[in-house]
Amino acid sequence: MVAALELFGNPSSIHRAGQLARRSLENSRRVVAAYLGAAPSEIVFTSGGTEANNLAILGFIRSLPGSSKHVLTTQIEHPAVLEPCRQLAREGIEVSYLPVTREGSVDLSRLRECVRSETVLISVMHANNETGSIQPIGEIAAFVHELRAAGQCIYFHSDGVQALGKIPTRMDELGVDLYAISGHKVFAPKGVGALYVRKGTPVSSLQLGGRHERERRAGTENVPGILAFARALELCAADDHVQTAALRDRFEQQVLASGLTAIVNGSPAARLPNTSNLLFTGASGEAMIIALDMLDMAVSSGSACSSGSVEPSHVLLALGLSREEARASVRFSFARYNTVQEADALARAVISAAARLQKRSRPEVTNLVEI
Repeated sequence: MVAALELFGNPSSIHRAGQLARRSLENSRRVVAAYLGAAPSEIVFTSGGTEANNLAILGFIRSLPGSSKHVLTTQIEHPAVLEPCRQLAREGIEVSYLPVTREGSVDLSRLRECVRSETVLISVMHANNETGSIQPIGEIAAFVHELRAAGQCIYFHSDGVQALGKIPTRMDELGVDLYAISGHKVFAPKGVGALYVRKGTPVSSLQLGGRHERERRAGTENVPGILAFARALELCAADDHVQTAALRDRFEQQVLASGLTAIVNGSPAARLPNTSNLLFTGASGEAMIIALDMLDMAVSSGSACSSGSVEPSHVLLALGLSREEARASVRFSFARYNTVQEADALARAVISAAARLQKRSRPEVTNLVEI
């Protein structure tokens, strides 16, 4: 990124400085495309995952003629998907929200039942950002392709922001039509992302003012951010997730074996290798976050994009947790740069904090003598 700051030219200019920037930009596009198993022409650079999801959902729906359209999504999507869907509803588009199981999984049979002849878009995230639960998007994509082959105008979008760099995300294997990703999830700078648009998938630009990104996203590209994003993907090793999962499992085993009243939210198996969402019955998740923050350990109670909200996590509520249980849950995220020593220190701190908080929540028992 530092080296790219010297590329002062606008990549849309025809002078030498501009063409140097253009070559670097297109080389980065090839790197991102190769990582995703896509063609370079199918990659649209954005300012991040939120813009990519907005472009996918709003840009796709607005590119279609007519007003009789139905969108099918889930109750556990990130706000970057839920808010565009709510905007479509305000514009008269019907949107349905699928429930999920206690483990946070979409029921494929239920999804098939909810698809109608007017359904033009299905949007199901690849992996949840709070519980790490992985959805069967390969099967959903295959179902959508069957419907399209039979003549229905229907496409499949997936929010892949949380999955990138943690599980396989090759478009030539998954078969999705639209796939959003974000750079900061793989240690690239914040403020850069991309949208995969399968060839032939209609998408209208939401921004006006230029013909950038094959007329799908107006605005001069963030060249330094894009170059750093491509480099970050090159540094993603295939075995990173194995090491990360080992750290996550080591942490969970210590916490669950400590005698605390704690359970894993979501699926213990079908989830991202870096994510642990634990419910500490009777404890305050907010209090635990503050206690750990004082020890320089950064954890969360939900999506960072929902920080400041006094409401419990909509994802955990969709799993069937009560509001009190959702407020007593904490998300822990691990990465390839974490160490065993850090995971052990976190486990000790969590056990200490949770034990103290759970003790405070228990009502005191007074020995009564019957007279």
